[in-house]
Amino acid sequence: MNTPARLGIYGACLVAAFGAAFAISSAIVPAEAAAEHSAALESEHGEEHGSAAAESVEAVAGSAALPGLSLSSDGYALQPVHAPGSVGEDGTLEFVILNESGKALTEYEVDHEKELHLIVVRSDGAQFRHVHPTMATDGIWSIPWEWEAAGSYRAFADFVPQGSQSGVTLSRTLLVSGQLEPAARTPEIRQAEIDGYTVNLKGDLGVGGESTLTAEVLRDGVPVTEIEPYLGAFGHLVALRDGDLAYLHVHPTGAEPVPGELSGPEVSFATEAPTEGRYLLYFDFQVDGKTHSAMFALTTSGGATADGHEDSEAH
Repeated sequence: MNTPARLGIYGACLVAAFGAAFAISSAIVPAEAAAEHSAALESEHGEEHGSAAAESVEAVAGSAALPGLSLSSDGYALQPVHAPGSVGEDGTLEFVILNESGKALTEYEVDHEKELHLIVVRSDGAQFRHVHPTMATDGIWSIPWEWEAAGSYRAFADFVPQGSQSGVTLSRTLLVSGQLEPAARTPEIRQAEIDGYTVNLKGDLGVGGESTLTAEVLRDGVPVTEIEPYLGAFGHLVALRDGDLAYLHVHPTGAEPVPGELSGPEVSFATEAPTEGRYLLYFDFQVDGKTHSAMFALTTSGGATADGHEDSEAH
């Protein structure tokens, strides 16, 4: 079976199947669920890209305008994502993006030093990855892949089509079988320990206006001043709205660094939350050629948490 054909047999996964699983401390995501879902879609493998694009558009009718909530936007469609179906299975994650004509998009603008950014995160906010697959001449993006934990995942493709002045963010859900261990949930997380670094997140997340969030990086209590440029900035921040994982574009402040320039211990970002609630934030930074990712959770200033209660910790 050729690669485009294999891409056609994978559809958006059934997030509802995990509603009960996330409510308990541990659960099993059966491999049969993923297998039955794939089998149900086998008959679609011979369809042309144009037909698949039409189905994509129909599937997201009425979706919200925020990025990352649909598999089709601005005439572009993210096709089913092919990836290993269970924890520990070695394989490849691959997908194709269709243009307005239903053909594979092969021309992209370079944005933050890459033509496409792939964000993969579990529905509860755990298991975050920000990676950069490679594209073949036929427009198929791929990257070696293995899952570390079971659950329902969202894959975001963030890109700028060639000739466009604005980016597009499309997403698909994937189901990974195995032993499910949901992440603990707290209203706010402002400090993260990662790879020997302590990262503190300062500032408040405002609604309806721009606010500034600042990540401070320490190692053994000492401010780190050797933060290196990574993807055209001293750090990157991805923000996702808790609940639906709406994708927010966050931009670092300050001038673009030049090669060899170092910074730290603080990296600031201009942010704006579209609604009140809890948001998951992931800060990527690089030191000594190695990239680290710190996770945070913030509730908007004076806003309600996803549980519907006022957050007493919000400042």
